[in-house]
This record gives sequence, C-alpha cells and structure tokens, in this order.
Amino acid sequence: MLAQQGILTEADGDCVAVERPDGSSAVFIICEHASRALPEKFGDLGLSIEALSSHIAWDPGALAVARKMSASLDATLVSQRFSRLIYDCNRPPESAGAMPETSEIYTIPGNQHLGEMDRQARTEALYIPFHDRIRSMLKKRAASGQENVIVTIHSFTPVYNGRQRAVELGILHDEDRWLADRILDAAAKAPLFHTERNQPYGPEDGVTHTLKLHGIANGLHNVMIEVRNDLIRDDVGQGVMADYLTGLLQSSLEA
Repeated sequence: MLAQQGILTEADGDCVAVERPDGSSAVFIICEHASRALPEKFGDLGLSIEALSSHIAWDPGALAVARKMSASLDATLVSQRFSRLIYDCNRPPESAGAMPETSEIYTIPGNQHLGEMDRQARTEALYIPFHDRIRSMLKKRAASGQENVIVTIHSFTPVYNGRQRAVELGILHDEDRWLADRILDAAAKAPLFHTERNQPYGPEDGVTHTLKLHGIANGLHNVMIEVRNDLIRDDVGQGVMADYLTGLLQSSLEA
C-alpha cells in the first residue's frame, strides 16, 4: 500500500508510531510534530541542515516529554514519524499550513506550487492514516469502557520572527475549556513556569484541529500543551517538564 501511494517506501515504514497501546490511563497522548525525518523520496526539500534541524521541521523535545509522561501515567502515545514540512497533521487538507510553502523566515523549495495530485498523495499517505489510527484506537477504548481524555504535546521556539516570547508553558483549548481550566488552576498553585492560556497560539491560529477532530467531535475532554523548547533541550529539562505536566494532569483529572 505504501508503494502505491508513492510517498512512503518500505524503507520509510509506517507513518504512525504507537507506544503503550494498552495503556491503563484515561489520558491519550498525541504528538503530531514528533519527528524531523523526511521520507526518502523528498531528499532535503531544498533546505539546509540548519533549517531541517529547526522548529520549522518539528517540535524539538516534544516527543521526549510525551514519552516520559506516557511512562509515568501508563498512557497510550501516538506520534507522527515524519516531519510536518511534508504534512502537518495538526492541519486539515484544505489548510495552507498543511503543506507550507514558507515557515517563519524560511522558504521551502520542495513545497512550492504543489499540484492537486501531490497534495492528495501526501494527505493519503500521512494525514489520513495518522488520524484513522487515532480514531480506531479511541473507538476500541470506548467500546471496552475505558475513558478517553485527549492531550496533545507540542513545543515552540523562544524567538519567533525576531521577537522574544516570555511565556514558557501554554495551555490551549478550543470550545471545550474544562481540562484547560483545571490545569491552569493547578499551575497557579504550583507556578514553576510562566504559564498562559492560549499562548503563544490560540484557536484563531488554526492550531486546535486535532482537539476538534478527536476531542470535541466525540465529546471528549481535551487540551493542547505548548512548551517553550529551550526548557526541554536535554534529558534533565525534559524530565522536569514531564514530571510537572504529569502532576498538573493528575491533579486536574482527580479534581
């Protein structure tokens, strides 16, 4: 099937990674921007190593934090194995940001002037399998009587378009603010990081697609967590953040 889609080869493997598929926690973790890897067919998209290592290609540190949280909570974790430069799985196919031609200061040569067939091929190879896997797993968990709470983990750059960002931890939500409200209350009681609601992005920026697709559409509580990536550059920082977020989640769900 992969070869027929023309995007992924057998060497590339599956676009979806699942860890702790039988996790006992109600928390269901999703990491859409986990990897900077590009399918071999696309080479380097005409970008430098610097660009391909930067936040435009992935969310540095996000997967490491998500994995530590998954281990602490015994929570299922689903992540995308390829860079958001090929397809950003937190955007619907009709969004310009799904296959961006530019990102911050970078022009992405390999994404210029994509035809409809090119866009469809990427959608079918990366977006649809990713969200279908999540959908089927949530359905199976619900059928077995397991509760589901959607938590997506992201990171953001401390400097964007030359502007320094003071916020260190963003708690994002769309229409359903139930879990976000509780996390923000818990963070206020243990203010280890500068935490804000719907920062540095919010629903108006189109970043809540996954929350709407799998959380709101199914009546499941949900939240998107954004961590400033300079705080999670190494194992120590990742561990501190994962422990803090795990604590916020546990106290919020118990409340």
